[in-house]
Amino acid sequence: MVDLGAGTGKLTRGLVSLGHRVTAIDPLPEMLTLLRASLGGIAALEGSAEAIPLPDRSADVVTAAQAFHWFDHSVALREIARVLRPGGRVALVWNTRDDREPWVAKLSAAIGSESVEARDAGEPIDASRLFGPVERASFSWTQHLDRRTLRELVLSRSYCAAKPAAEREPVLAAVERLFDEHVDGEAIALPYVTECFRAKRR
Repeated sequence: MVDLGAGTGKLTRGLVSLGHRVTAIDPLPEMLTLLRASLGGIAALEGSAEAIPLPDRSADVVTAAQAFHWFDHSVALREIARVLRPGGRVALVWNTRDDREPWVAKLSAAIGSESVEARDAGEPIDASRLFGPVERASFSWTQHLDRRTLRELVLSRSYCAAKPAAEREPVLAAVERLFDEHVDGEAIALPYVTECFRAKRR
């Protein structure tokens, strides 16, 4: 199994814990250093979705979590198909805030939306003609955040992190108000949807 854009290994850790043998690929050496520190002994290679440093037909599954939208789709999908064995699968995953909840929609309006549509995954895969029909599944779950971790979550998002300090403060103030309005005890329940797309190599 190959995990593209593995970063610090959030998905990689889950795959390893399920008993899979995983090769993690990321273009940033510093990310791979952190991944190796938390997952000793794992194969972790510098590379990209557009230039996967693995032989032809060497993987049964290629995954990408929170990363596919950064890829050059036409090039990356050819590379993914190259390293997959016939019948192997590509699996794409995103965690998105559940904006069907009104207060979460207000949060997304303040810090930037995370929605994933078919055009983000299904359409590029179909257009490549390298894979069969795209399957899609969604799973709902909830993350409980205290005031500090919610603030850290907001500051980690590029929409907010890229703003000058003077422009960030009104955003953080709006987030603080939402926290105060919806806190239960010391934490807020932030609903998410995990969006999954899967297709088989022809």
